[in-house]
Amino acid sequence: MTSQPWTIRHDAPLDTAEEMMRTHAIRHLPVLDAGKLVGVLSDRDVQRFRRYYDPDLDVEDAMTEDVYKVVRDEPLDRVVAAMAERKAGSAVIVDAHGTVEGIFTTIDALRALGSVLERAD
Repeated sequence: MTSQPWTIRHDAPLDTAEEMMRTHAIRHLPVLDAGKLVGVLSDRDVQRFRRYYDPDLDVEDAMTEDVYKVVRDEPLDRVVAAMAERKAGSAVIVDAHGTVEGIFTTIDALRALGSVLERAD
């Protein structure tokens, strides 16, 4: 999990999100409105909307609103099973008030799997 992940406002220009993702080498950005999680923007979302380039597009135009979110102590096996079922590239970690605390991505899941396999050898 990445603690304190980069986030972006829902009304930010899509160009800003794309630049942020490139600069920080990340593929998922939790999207906030007044500090509350309202979506997640993936590099795939950005690329899908780039085909129809419009300089006035905002993050909320391209983001996924149906965010898979979990609390920090959710068991890892449940998180990865739900991610696989939903075909979600990330799970946003939130506290009891819905404040973003972190993000768990497929890359994090692969690292965890690698660690398990390494210990099994």
